[in-house]
This record gives sequence, C-alpha cells and structure tokens, in this order.
Amino acid sequence: MGIMKSLRRNLSGFLKKLFNKENARIGIYGPPNAGKTTLANRILRDWTGDAMGSVSNIAHETRRARRREGVNIRANGNSLSLDIVDTPGLATKIDFHDFMGQGMTEAEAKRRAKEATEGVIEAVKWLDNLDGVILVMDATEDPYTQVNVTVIGNMEARDLPLLIVANKIDLPESSPSTIREAFPQHPMVSISALEGKNIDTLYEQISKRFG
Repeated sequence: MGIMKSLRRNLSGFLKKLFNKENARIGIYGPPNAGKTTLANRILRDWTGDAMGSVSNIAHETRRARRREGVNIRANGNSLSLDIVDTPGLATKIDFHDFMGQGMTEAEAKRRAKEATEGVIEAVKWLDNLDGVILVMDATEDPYTQVNVTVIGNMEARDLPLLIVANKIDLPESSPSTIREAFPQHPMVSISALEGKNIDTLYEQISKRFG
C-alpha cells in the first residue's frame, strides 16, 4: 500500500510539472480605440513601473502584437505571473480613406491600412498560443458588434477562459450594464483604464479567472 501511495504521489508531481505552465499567457483583445493599450500600460505601470506602448485617438495605433513576459500580479492573497500580449485592434473593415480623414496623405493612409490589416491577421493567429483572453469593450458603444461576437465565439470554441472588461466608465455616457446584459455567460468587470477606477477589482478577477 505504501508503494502504491508513493507511486501515485510521484506520478501526480510529474504530471503537474509536465502540464502546468510557469506563466499564464494572456492576450488583450478588442476593437480599435476600446482602450487595450491603455489597459496594458496601466497593468505594467502598476506592477513593473514600465509601459507597453503609445496610444492615439486615431484607430489602429497598435499594428503589431507586443508581449511583456513575467508580469507578477498580486491579488486575493495570491501571486500570478502573466505574459501580457497587447494585440492590434480587431476590425471587419479597414479603409484607407478613414485615415485620410484624420489628415494623413494618401500614401500614409494606405500604408497604415495595410499594416492594420496585417495586425488583425497576427492578432487572430495569437489565439493559438494563449492561455486566456481579456476582451476590452468600450462601455459607451453598442456591444453587439461583429468583432465582439466573433472574439467571444472563438474563445468559447477554443475553451479558453475569458474576462470581459467594460472600459471607459469615467465617461458620463458609459453603460457597462448593457455589456453585462449582452454577454451574461462570461464574467465582467467595469473599469476606467485611463483613470484607474476599479483597477483593484480587475486584478482580483484576473487572479480568479487565470490563476
């Protein structure tokens, strides 16, 4: 009996080492200008004193996935090590004319549209290498978009843990309850990544969902 217990204990330890990952690789997804990079910057500044990248009011400022490894978050009495992946904004249509409307030349607008399209493809490919997703939605916008529904459908099909973040609650027209009612099957936390509102609640949810 003692030998069997020892074998089971050793086998359990071996399987734990084999299948458990040192870091949880979490992707930050969402449509353009939902606040993905602002949130990534907030997380990194809080826990590393660094930042992920620049933000802009012009859509598709982030056009390549950016990864930061070993970000240690402490919440709920636990410590969780994350690899944060800030992905380009997902969009179903990217038109260079929209960038020209922001004051870019035609050549600049076409280059940005091309890079943004490549970024969307890259973001989708990253789904194969993630352990979970934070889906950022703009709480001032209608959540029933093709992008949001597609991302959630992909997460459910891949059986990946998902945490919805209703961002921009600092704005008077925000309605995070609309997002909660739209996707009640997934946990959600309402925040302002820009001002840091409810950010501690977000860390608690990250620890619970991905830890």
